[in-house]
Amino acid sequence: MAENESQCGGEAQSTTAQSVQSGLAAPPTGASSVLQGGLSLTPLDSSSDRVVQPFPRSPKLQRRKSAKPTKEQLSRHLDELQAERSRTDAHIKSLKKRSTDLSKSTEAMKQRVLEHFENMRAALRRDEQAVLDSLELDLRRTRTRLDQVLKTWKQHQDQVTKSVCSLQRALSKSSAAKEDDEGQFEPLSPKKPDASEKEIRLNDERFERLLKTLSSVSKNLRAQLQRKTLLLDASPVVIDRQTCHSQITVTSEGRGMSFSGSGPSTPDRPLQFDRVCCALASSPITAGQNYWEVDVRCCSAWAVGVAYTSLQRKGKDKGAKLGRNRNSWCVELRNHSLSAWHNDRHVACHGVGQTPLARVGVWVNYDKGQLMFYDADAMVVLQKFSAAVTPVFDRAHHQFTEPLYPAIRFLKPTQNQTWPNHMELCHLSAL
Repeated sequence: MAENESQCGGEAQSTTAQSVQSGLAAPPTGASSVLQGGLSLTPLDSSSDRVVQPFPRSPKLQRRKSAKPTKEQLSRHLDELQAERSRTDAHIKSLKKRSTDLSKSTEAMKQRVLEHFENMRAALRRDEQAVLDSLELDLRRTRTRLDQVLKTWKQHQDQVTKSVCSLQRALSKSSAAKEDDEGQFEPLSPKKPDASEKEIRLNDERFERLLKTLSSVSKNLRAQLQRKTLLLDASPVVIDRQTCHSQITVTSEGRGMSFSGSGPSTPDRPLQFDRVCCALASSPITAGQNYWEVDVRCCSAWAVGVAYTSLQRKGKDKGAKLGRNRNSWCVELRNHSLSAWHNDRHVACHGVGQTPLARVGVWVNYDKGQLMFYDADAMVVLQKFSAAVTPVFDRAHHQFTEPLYPAIRFLKPTQNQTWPNHMELCHLSAL
């Protein structure tokens, strides 16, 4: 018996050693009885030609994979799809209704616009008829007076004709009879034109004044009709006090600016212009269309324009002056001459009349890179900057690259002029 146990022990030791050599962990000592019970371990020999099959999936997973959805699941899924279809139908119906409402709203707006223009046309027709009636009345009065004068001249003509006939009859008779009838003829005094006849004419002076007034009304009406669209893009502009030169005083509402010539020594701020008498607005323009106006009638030398936030603030070289660099655009009045500036190049402004410019309008279409300056009273374009290349301003602006800020600058006039003292950002209303 001892020999058998020793043999079994030796066999177990040899089996364990072989397992260790083949890379497998040795079974625990308690597993000898199991091995003796008829089970054996098959070592995984990499050199073996037999293909090792993967472990089969568990029956539970196989049933879960191959299982078909239940009727309840299908019914629930159908309810969800029907609910989604109902929501989609309702949303499409809502969009169609919005489209219909848009058309109705547009038609209603068109009708209101037509009514306004029809009212204006009716007012113009009434005024036109009143002017024509006035001219017709003047014509009738003049004709009445002229007819009265003409009547007296016809009466005189009849008397002259009667006298001529009498004389002709007398000449046809014998000389004796003529001598007998000489005493029967009375000389007819000639009639001279009255000085009042020259005053019988249409009131030409009144007519010329009427034409001049109508011309002015027509120009103003055309300007107002052009301006109405710009006022739709009107945006409030307020000066940023952090950018103002120390000698510029801003009113409490932030629209009026005055230059004092000598100001308090305020501490230097990072955004402040320290040598150029300039200021920027507080709100940037980054998209869409914007329009504002600057009242310059109380200023003898000025510059109005727009600038990037990267405009130089310190020093007085070209980098800090409006229109003298690539970061700003402006129109300016200096020595009674109006010009447009950008990138240190300039041209004389178009459409400048004899009267001094009172208000400058500035319109920006940021998305299209367009900038226009107007005479805000006559609605005449002073200068246009756009994507088009011009001989002077050779930079094509397909789009603005930075936020734009409205900008103003006080310029030093000549010695014979007084120093400019006031400019104001206009409060615009579409009414």
